[in-house]
Amino acid sequence: MMFTEEKLGQAEKTELDAHLENLLSRAECTKHWTEKILKQTEVLLQPNPNVRIEEFFYEKLDKKVPTRMNNHELLGQSMIDSGTEFGPGTAYGNALMKCGETEKQIGGAEREFIQSSAINFLTPFRNFLEGDFKTIMKERKLLQIKRLDLDAAKTKLKKAKMAEARAAAEQELKVTQSEFDRQAEITRLLLEGVSSTHAHHLRCLNDFVEAQTTYYAQCYQYMVDLQKQLGSFPSSFSSNNNQCSVGAGASVSVPTLPVSSVLSASSRQTHSGFSELLSSGVSRKARVLYDYDAASSNELSLLADE
Repeated sequence: MMFTEEKLGQAEKTELDAHLENLLSRAECTKHWTEKILKQTEVLLQPNPNVRIEEFFYEKLDKKVPTRMNNHELLGQSMIDSGTEFGPGTAYGNALMKCGETEKQIGGAEREFIQSSAINFLTPFRNFLEGDFKTIMKERKLLQIKRLDLDAAKTKLKKAKMAEARAAAEQELKVTQSEFDRQAEITRLLLEGVSSTHAHHLRCLNDFVEAQTTYYAQCYQYMVDLQKQLGSFPSSFSSNNNQCSVGAGASVSVPTLPVSSVLSASSRQTHSGFSELLSSGVSRKARVLYDYDAASSNELSLLADE
């Protein structure tokens, strides 16, 4: 009734002080952006909405989420299985198996990153929304009730005509004013705690950035190691696969002949297939990808990784 009268302009409305209003606005803003960041981080860590819903229900039921292979691990297993099928002794099969192992390593790193982010980043954000902010809203609602009681007491005092009624109204106003002031102080203290929340979330953000840095650094190192194993490097062959611009001492993968030896300008006559590679006069390397038995006296028998 009092709220309706205030809306109609028929009753006095007690205004909150500007500081408390600013604190309330900041709390609402914090809640809004915390929800948004939380949601988008969940999408980043698990893009599949069906899986997110499933994990949500498991969490609410307080049950352990079943372990499932992530996309990198699934790809890695497929590569390993196909490499086994083609044969680890073949260039393609061997490369597939090495790529598969690397993909599974990346999948493991991703799993660790997700777990770390969930504990150190998502959980604190969710705790604020489901804990501290709900407490703030509960006390804010009580403050609204106390304010309406105070407004009603003020209106009652204004309408009191008799001395006895006026004295009773004044006493009631004194009590409701005290209760309102007490509730306003409780609400203010809770709202000022949002500053501590910001500081805590800043530390959580730093933890999240560190987890991302570790994850991407691991992935990069895994891929660099894989490149070395495969003998592939950022510099690429020209369209005829005969010319290559690589600095001195760099390793080059030669797909037509898996040979590993240092060749100088003085050894250009050893094999015609390397004539273009050696035209620059710079030393070259090649690494053997897999074992090879010479088919004739014009070929070399080689072991993998020579």
